[in-house]
Amino acid sequence: MALIVHKYGGTSMGSTDRIRNVAKRVAKWARAGHQMVVVPSAMSGETNRLLGLAKELSPATSSPELMRELDMIAATGEQVSVGLLAIALQAEGLEAVSYTGWQVPVQTDSSHTKARIESVDDAKVRADLAAGKVVVIAGFQGVDEEQNITTLGRGGSDTSAVAIAAAMKADECLIYTDVDGVYTTDPRIVPEARRLHTISFEEMLEMASLGSKILQIRSVEFAGKYRVPLRVLSSFTPWDIDINEEAKSGTLISFEEDEKMEQAVVSGIAFNRDEAKVTLLGVPDKPGIAFQILGPVADANIDVDVIIQNVSQDGKTDFSFTVHRNDYARAIELLEKTVGPAVQAAKVQGDQRICKVSIVGIGMRSHVGVASKMFRALSEEGINIQMISTSEIKTSVVIDEKYMELAVRALHKAFDLDQEVSA
Repeated sequence: MALIVHKYGGTSMGSTDRIRNVAKRVAKWARAGHQMVVVPSAMSGETNRLLGLAKELSPATSSPELMRELDMIAATGEQVSVGLLAIALQAEGLEAVSYTGWQVPVQTDSSHTKARIESVDDAKVRADLAAGKVVVIAGFQGVDEEQNITTLGRGGSDTSAVAIAAAMKADECLIYTDVDGVYTTDPRIVPEARRLHTISFEEMLEMASLGSKILQIRSVEFAGKYRVPLRVLSSFTPWDIDINEEAKSGTLISFEEDEKMEQAVVSGIAFNRDEAKVTLLGVPDKPGIAFQILGPVADANIDVDVIIQNVSQDGKTDFSFTVHRNDYARAIELLEKTVGPAVQAAKVQGDQRICKVSIVGIGMRSHVGVASKMFRALSEEGINIQMISTSEIKTSVVIDEKYMELAVRALHKAFDLDQEVSA
């Protein structure tokens, strides 16, 4: 008998019929002798609806008081889901009990709307499992030390599921979503994209950080830190599919780099439209200038990604970096009002019409010429590269947003990602 954690996304929980199907699938696993913990998201669109109501009542502001109430509101979406799923499981003849994040409790810090999990108290859950119950726990939420409800940010139910699986030392965590696994890239852009049977933890971490929407990056970080076996699979396969077949479907996120993995130089193409570039022109080229620019940006809780500093001319240089598009206006305002004048920049300018495209693969460690092949493929399509960032297993480029889909298709073809890796 194994302890299994199932996570279901909002689409999987989008109607009572879909919730009923989730219950039938969970019941199948429970009747096969497994102890089951289920972590569902809110019903599709519910979180947006709830936050939309709050927006109607309050002007755009990020005061601590408002952020606390937003968490109070947003957390109710998952509370509805766990109650409905527990009822559906009871209708299947199973003993089931639902808990909110603060009832478990899932302990977090106090960063409202983007809290981080600090610990999970699994005593209550283990007692219920020992009594033969299926336990349904609300994802996306927890409680801070002051007993305030907190939420984990978009995609936070993935992180909840993996954290619970880690705390309970689950045998496997299955992430059910509306796709049947991790693909070499988005099939909506490249119809020839291929589902990967296995992907390394490092590759999945890079893919998640670079824009792949399959898993929230923090859930992958949790899985890596605590070595939680993780599988991504579809909730839209028939619920009565053979359990052994289902257990081997989708994409397994592996911690072992086997020989077959090494044969694939590049495993996938990731992209992110939500990028913006900020540039300070004519800043003094002197020690500490990067800190003088990026320190205040970090203090404003704005994440910086790709950074580039040009060669100095006459003691002046240009300094560029990318931020999430949602942070662009704040970053520009900060640089124009305080940072720019403080560092004596000649001008602050920005561009929201950019995107980032990346190639990812653990095979890049042992192969030369991968980046040059990427640059050649983009050059042949007439795509200009504005910025470049590399790591051991990825190369990212910042390009004009209008060329994103063309770049993804060209790179997918250049690295033969539509071809199965031979054994």
